[in-house]
Amino acid sequence: MQAHHYLGNARPIGETLRYVALWQGRWVALISFSSAALKCAARDRWIGWPPRHQFDRLNLVTNNSRFLILPEWHIPNLASRVLSLCQRRIAADWQERFGHPLLLLETFVDPALFTGTLYRATNWRFLGLTQGYRRVGERYEAHASSKQVLVYPLQRNARRILSQPLIDPMYHTGERKLMLSAAQMQALPDYFKTIPDPRRAQGQRHRLSTILGIAVGAVLCGRSGYKEIAEWAKALSQDARARFGCRREEGKFMVPSTSAIRSVLIRICPDAFDEALRRWTLSYGVEDESLAIDGKTLRGAIDDEGKQVHIMSAVGHQSHACHAQKKSVRYN
Repeated sequence: MQAHHYLGNARPIGETLRYVALWQGRWVALISFSSAALKCAARDRWIGWPPRHQFDRLNLVTNNSRFLILPEWHIPNLASRVLSLCQRRIAADWQERFGHPLLLLETFVDPALFTGTLYRATNWRFLGLTQGYRRVGERYEAHASSKQVLVYPLQRNARRILSQPLIDPMYHTGERKLMLSAAQMQALPDYFKTIPDPRRAQGQRHRLSTILGIAVGAVLCGRSGYKEIAEWAKALSQDARARFGCRREEGKFMVPSTSAIRSVLIRICPDAFDEALRRWTLSYGVEDESLAIDGKTLRGAIDDEGKQVHIMSAVGHQSHACHAQKKSVRYN
């Protein structure tokens, strides 16, 4: 692959499968599938999935990242035969290897080099052209040319499953996570600016609103615990750190440490924090068509009067967001 493919060997990204096509014990073709593109406007419009679902369901899509017919085997129908064989078996192989279903194949074809006839011959669907950008590290850079976007559903209802508000548990590929948009990152700290700061003014390195915005953003993206929140913060790009209003030192935006995050979260006023979160969910939870109401008694949580704490929560069916919590007490 490294010697003969014009893009070289693909670095494994996420869940990856590689196939070797054999004829009479000799290698004739190589093909690999890896993580789907994080963003692709033509694909995302065709599927019709909301942004809040897209990040969770990308593992149900895979990208045909490389396809190579070895030089001495350029014979009629070989490429379409190899691709067809892969299409027939990859869903079962994916389930066996990674433990979850696969619904859609995608690929990108450079029209300056290829026409995409192979994919059309094996019933792939042309969706349009990319916008001419590629992801390089944490940024997107312009390409010299746009690429053709083609997809192949592995089952007839793949598009409907990927786009529906609620998805069958069999298609869950892990804990539900949210991918925050740039606008959401920038807006989060604003909701916490009215919360009283419990810290002394001396020695403060990060604004309270920045620490709380990062903590909430990390939890929304599936993190839990002070350490995971801090690790999520460290992984933020410089652009993302700027949106959260992080402090700038020597030309770089810095994020709060684990101890700083813990110190703030255990000392802030819980009622003020809850009210700020309620206002945020009112702004971003409008897509919920219904709410689930549930209550839990907190084991061992008894106040000075001998009353046990009971928490009632309202959770959105579509967004899975907690819109409100109410504490009540009862006697043992």
